[in-house]
This record gives sequence, structure tokens and C-alpha cells, in this order.
Amino acid sequence: MQDFNLHAPRGANKRKRIVGRGQGSGRGTTAGKGNKGQQSRSGGKTYLGFEGGQMPLYRRLAHRGFSNYPFKKVYQVVNLDDIEKRFEDGALVSVSTLKTAGLVKSKVPVKILGDGNFTKKINCEIEAVSASAREKIIKAGGTIKSEPDSGKVK
Repeated sequence: MQDFNLHAPRGANKRKRIVGRGQGSGRGTTAGKGNKGQQSRSGGKTYLGFEGGQMPLYRRLAHRGFSNYPFKKVYQVVNLDDIEKRFEDGALVSVSTLKTAGLVKSKVPVKILGDGNFTKKINCEIEAVSASAREKIIKAGGTIKSEPDSGKVK
């Protein structure tokens, strides 16, 4: 074989099957759709979830009540022991400073949890602080100023 003698392998290129063009073509009359029935008609399709006339599953199952799942608030959590390691005494702890310290990834709501021992006096400006973390920060002499949360129901 030469480099300039290129061709597609056998069976790679197939002709489009033309149907419904007379009996002599072998695909006339019913055009390969069989005899009668919904599938032989033009536009003969069923909707998604159709079960042949049986009551579909999505109508058999009860859908009642309210789910708060689409509206739930997701927080990035930061523990006090991580803040103890990364911040100096008297430092300001906010979302931007936590991001520069590498404790949070993006500017999404952050919640501080009270895991670990805490001795440093910090100024905390975070949207959500757990009760145990709040107690430990105040006990160490720090202050907590919660940022206003839009749309939060209390």
C-alpha cells in the first residue's frame, strides 16, 4: 500500500436507507414499521414514563408535604483549633482572612465550630458561630460580631 492511496475500510461508509418509495424497493408500503399499531403511525410516540396505559409510577406514588432541601443553607465549617494554629492573638477573623489563611475555599457562608481548646483573644466577624465556639471565644476575651445574613429566618 502506498501513502497516497488512502480509502475508508470496507463497510465504513454505508448508504442511507430510503424507505417508503414503492413496493419494488423492498421497503415500500409499511416502510419497515410493521403492520398497524401506535409505532407505525406518524408521530406515534409515547410520553416519558408511559407504562402502556397502566397508571405511571410518578402518579402512583404520593407526593405530599414540603421539602426544605432546595433552600437549605450550606456552610463551610472551621474549627477553633484551626483558628488557634493560624491566627495571632488579637487578630481579626473574617471570611476574607480565613480565605487567605487557607481555611476556606471561597466566599460562601462560614460557620465556626467549637472543636478543640482556644486561648487566643480574637475579633470574630463571621456569619454563624456555634454556641460552644461562642462561649470559648468570649471566655478567652474575644469579641463576636455576626455579619448580617440576608434571608435568614430566626
